[in-house]
Amino acid sequence: MTMTYGELKQAIQDYTENTETSFVNNLPLFIRLAEERILKNVQLNLFKKNQFGNMTTGNQYLAAPSDFLAPFSLSIDVSGDKEFLLFKDVDFVQTYTPDATTTGQPKYYAQFDVDNFIIGPTPDANYVVDIHYLYRPASLTAGSDSGTSWLSENAEITLLYGSLIEAYTYMKGDPNLMQMYISRFTEGVARLKNLGEALETTDEYRMGKVQRQKT
Repeated sequence: MTMTYGELKQAIQDYTENTETSFVNNLPLFIRLAEERILKNVQLNLFKKNQFGNMTTGNQYLAAPSDFLAPFSLSIDVSGDKEFLLFKDVDFVQTYTPDATTTGQPKYYAQFDVDNFIIGPTPDANYVVDIHYLYRPASLTAGSDSGTSWLSENAEITLLYGSLIEAYTYMKGDPNLMQMYISRFTEGVARLKNLGEALETTDEYRMGKVQRQKT
């Protein structure tokens, strides 16, 4: 079942029986926080992407994509071949290349801060970079009331109950009802994890059916 942005906002108000002005004004925040909970709990292949960029000679830093959450791989083009860099801690990279003016073909990278990677050694040429990473999809709240997102189309139960957790936290609601919302959200996350971390990473021909432990 698909749920639009407007339908989700209305559902939150209906479930909580709250139409107070400040509560309604915070509905987009509740939804964004729920999306964040889901993104940080489940690794979905649907939220992976590739982006090309460039390393600059003598510059040990590489800008991260604006929607970057976590890396899967980073490679450079060396005479037409992909050479994959190894992901390390910042301390390792800085120890490996203590003098940033020392250049060479890059071997390692680390996330230096929110916006940049640090490369070691410092690039000795202008390399074309291909980064494969987990990205932050556009929020449902960025569109119109009739808009949808992948989560609102395919994980509407999880998104609804995640939003209700945030809304009921704001309201300082009844703990027993809050526990029910948490339970329903947890169930939804488990289903998404089965999709993203089992079904999306195997096929029955090679691996057989995904097995689940009996309870």
